[in-house]
Amino acid sequence: MSSLLVLFVGILLLLFLIIKVKMNTFIALILTAVAVGLGLGMNFAQIPVSIQNGIGSSLGELAIVFGFGAMLGRLVADVGGAYRISHTLINLFGRKRVQIAVMIAAFIIGIALFFEVGMVLLIPIVFAIALELGVPLLYLGIPMAAALSVTHGFLPPHPAPTAIAGALGANPGKVLVLGLVVAIPAAIIAGPVFAKLAKTYAPEAFTVKRELTAFGEVKQFDLKQTPSFGLSLLTSLFPVILMGITTIYSIIVNDGQPFNAAKVKGLDAFVTMIGNPVGAMIISLLFALWSMGWHQHKTVKEMAATIEESVKSIAMLLLIIGGGAAFKQILIDGGISDQVATLFAHVNISPLILAWVITVILRVALGSATVAALTAAGLVQPLMHQAGVDPALMVLVIGAGSLAASHVNDAGFWMFKEYFDLDVKQTLKIWTVLESLIAVVGLIIVLILNMFI
Repeated sequence: MSSLLVLFVGILLLLFLIIKVKMNTFIALILTAVAVGLGLGMNFAQIPVSIQNGIGSSLGELAIVFGFGAMLGRLVADVGGAYRISHTLINLFGRKRVQIAVMIAAFIIGIALFFEVGMVLLIPIVFAIALELGVPLLYLGIPMAAALSVTHGFLPPHPAPTAIAGALGANPGKVLVLGLVVAIPAAIIAGPVFAKLAKTYAPEAFTVKRELTAFGEVKQFDLKQTPSFGLSLLTSLFPVILMGITTIYSIIVNDGQPFNAAKVKGLDAFVTMIGNPVGAMIISLLFALWSMGWHQHKTVKEMAATIEESVKSIAMLLLIIGGGAAFKQILIDGGISDQVATLFAHVNISPLILAWVITVILRVALGSATVAALTAAGLVQPLMHQAGVDPALMVLVIGAGSLAASHVNDAGFWMFKEYFDLDVKQTLKIWTVLESLIAVVGLIIVLILNMFI
């Protein structure tokens, strides 16, 4: 229990530094990571290595994904593409149903994209819709985040459900079908329904903003001078289309399993390349430079200014996510997951509930949903076989637990905070509760499904 106590004290220290001392979040995360590493008894020489590995493993892919995603989003926004999309969606669905429209769009995009990529691509469009309607960003942002989150936790081809399905021997197709049964109600409850509740107990977060720190000010446009809806939507969804092609191809050719990038050749290699988040963002940015740049008669100088502004807006966000990843790596290397495994070694309850509880604790302790899910899968696999539990349901209940109680050691927490211009208290009230709500709803639906399967 000493390691868990160190973790608890470390989280309190981090909150104190950010909320009371008003220290820069990235610096506070790194200092807390060092303090927790020392408290866990890590070798002095290992602490900086763990911090370096944590930041490197997190930002290695995200630097391109976030950087190019921000550039793409800004290119679409600066020529009025996001305004055109928002205006069309409002006219199509009506003001009263625009929350549902945003949630459906985010759900579709979220099936093909990682949570982080979906957030980067959708924020400019959702912000433009919120401005057009004159509503708080969170009014639309909560349904968007809920939809992206449930696809990340429950639906292959996302890393956690795909990896757990492989580890537990579950059929990915069955996981996807049952995952939709779990994900859709969870998104509705944690999205539009929760947005109404959150506004009652955190009204200070529901303000109409003309500018976001992580994105900048949205310009006003004459609709006639903006790109067409089709071209704007195609540019915004280009990464989704590329990843979707790879996903469908892998289902047809490789039983839904990802290809080994080091061994594939020919068409398999090409499809794998365009569906990789890095490859998809590179190709999509090149297309955006044409569709939202040269095709709109923008000069190279104008496009360069747009790209420069987009990079400035996410620089601190990337550092904060890296700091959160460093904190997470210290917890992993410090042995927190091993202690949790020992704690539950001889507990005798339903394997589904036990798997959920273990995953929640690992999620709270480690921050990473994927690491918590994979660790829990290894711990409960023997119990699953003994009790005869459907592997697909075990995948989903672990996925539910992996989303619970996102807080200061989770990169998603800081991403939500920065993109929606919230403080730490507001993020805990909204994002942490939203994620926990998905986890609880997911558990309940899986237990209901278990009675009929």
